[in-house]
Amino acid sequence: MRTILKLVFLCVIVLIGYHFIQDKFHADSLPATLETAAAEVDEDSIAAFFTKLNTEVDKIKELFQKSQDLLPDWEINEPEQQKQLKKPVLDEPTGQAFSIYNIEIGDKKQSVEKQLGKAKRESLNEYGTKWYTYHEQYQHFVMVSYDKDNKVDGLYTNQNLIASKNGIEKGTPKETVLQTLGEPLTQLEKGFVFYKLPSDRDYEMFHIDNQYITVFFDKHEDNTVTAMQIIDEGLEKDRNDFYTKSTADLKKGFEYQLFDLTNASRVNNGLAVLQWDDHVKEVARKHSLDMAEHNYFSHTNLEGQSPFDRMLEMGIHYTMAGENLAYGQYSSIFAHEGLMNSLGHRENILQKDFRYLGVGVAFNTESQPYYTENFLTK
Repeated sequence: MRTILKLVFLCVIVLIGYHFIQDKFHADSLPATLETAAAEVDEDSIAAFFTKLNTEVDKIKELFQKSQDLLPDWEINEPEQQKQLKKPVLDEPTGQAFSIYNIEIGDKKQSVEKQLGKAKRESLNEYGTKWYTYHEQYQHFVMVSYDKDNKVDGLYTNQNLIASKNGIEKGTPKETVLQTLGEPLTQLEKGFVFYKLPSDRDYEMFHIDNQYITVFFDKHEDNTVTAMQIIDEGLEKDRNDFYTKSTADLKKGFEYQLFDLTNASRVNNGLAVLQWDDHVKEVARKHSLDMAEHNYFSHTNLEGQSPFDRMLEMGIHYTMAGENLAYGQYSSIFAHEGLMNSLGHRENILQKDFRYLGVGVAFNTESQPYYTENFLTK
């Protein structure tokens, strides 16, 4: 089979179609992909467009037929399917309501790393501590924060690693969680200010056993538990404001955290892990900064450029590309869980044909973060 040649042929057709269509069509949804656009042209324009496109396609077909015998029989190598790791045995927590990967708040870092090995990444979080990320090719994915005494003061997972005394685990229906844990919080107190949690949130927060436990739900999986974050009460109270003041390290931390969370979700769905792309990251950063500085939120910037225009302008060539945007969530965890509950964004995250990802974060003058994810296949 001449798979790679056929792929090139198809991509050329798509790109020709895109360049003809971009002046007459616009993308109006926040998750942007090359293949999606909303029509705003009359029938004559559509007919003229397809006539011109068919002419170009016929020319390419002719060249394609002539060139087949001149090129070797190449194949595209698909990413190797990861071997599925066996789920670890999860013990019921001894002193607290919940544990993640048999780790509880207050456990020592030494005991955690004896069980999980060294962290794959350390990155600054909104609490002023670091998330230490542990996983095996994004399977058995858990993030752990430690206090100054190297004791666990924060935990997160979006995989099947949650254990509890009350039977709540990944996949538990939301109604069961509410019946079991009682009334959730509707606001967070920071100093003398109360921050009201959004009414349309896809998570619930509980204050249990001197811990703030956030249970995330996936409305695309029947509103069942999809992830959990556990924060020690002292750590939460030390976060003086709802939004954390921007620093270069925090920006970098949010970027890598969103990248890791995306890959953990892909692995949950049996998909290949994406590779980090620094060049694409710069495109994403630039767009996040532009939105933050000029107070707008859109895939199309103030110069009228689409995500695809911005990538091409930076010399990034692709066969397929997409973009996700998020704004205002105070951490990458909340941003990612929100994206997974938005169908278009979710489709980009779980697009099996994407191979690379660059994430860019910027903060406005009120320390509110803007997140841009650029996905592509080269």
